[in-house]
Amino acid sequence: MTILDKIIAHKRQEVADKKSLVPTALLERSLYFPAQPVSMRKYVQRPDLTGIIAEYKRNSPSKGVINAYAPVERTSIGYMQAGASALSILTDTTFFGGKNEDLTTARKFNFCPILRKDFVVEEYQILEAKSIGADAILLIASVLSKEEVSQLAQFAHSLGLEVLLEVHNREELERTLTPHVDLIGVNNRNLHDFSVDLKTSVELAGFIPDEFVKVSESGLSEPASILELRQHGYEGFLMGEAFMRQSRPEKACAAFVEDLKKLEAAAATFSI
Repeated sequence: MTILDKIIAHKRQEVADKKSLVPTALLERSLYFPAQPVSMRKYVQRPDLTGIIAEYKRNSPSKGVINAYAPVERTSIGYMQAGASALSILTDTTFFGGKNEDLTTARKFNFCPILRKDFVVEEYQILEAKSIGADAILLIASVLSKEEVSQLAQFAHSLGLEVLLEVHNREELERTLTPHVDLIGVNNRNLHDFSVDLKTSVELAGFIPDEFVKVSESGLSEPASILELRQHGYEGFLMGEAFMRQSRPEKACAAFVEDLKKLEAAAATFSI
């Protein structure tokens, strides 16, 4: 089994356990359930922001502990003050060290789109995402069929949530693409050997229809990469480790955005 296979097998059991403990009726009574979600699609496309979807992630299966101590409140507020367009919060506990309370905390202190980053395999998890204050969910093409993607995406939309569909290659994109998703995320990380190559985003850009917002994920650590990917139609950039590996992730984000602005200004001057 690959690490992804292990995660999904564990997630299915985890969801089954949760369903027996917390009925959907209880999720629907959450303070956040009736709230109107904030559109991640619109925020990512706002010209006054960077397009960066700044991620809060404590651990990863391939890298181990990334940052065990950065507080969610300070980090998430700092990300948004730095100019991020949205937040991504890891809520998987076993493999990523996250928890639902991380997202709820971020929701309490930020009016911005929040992506619940987890491994969705059932509608119950989408109800749960809504109940903890998420505005968008992630669907991973490599672990779902086209029918599952379509069904789960439509259910998310029925709750007002947006959907980011993550793909790793052209086969996944063409197999699972449905009009019911809002953003297409291209993950530059190879799931088999965990290597990262930004060429993956470049190569897939032309196969993503224009009606979907393009998001590049993983391996983004240089402002120049953002400018290059924008040339290929990308408007969203999901970044986590580049910030979380620093003791103050929010300051790392602010420094990155400052460097990005300088590079944008230089590029604009050069083109005049």
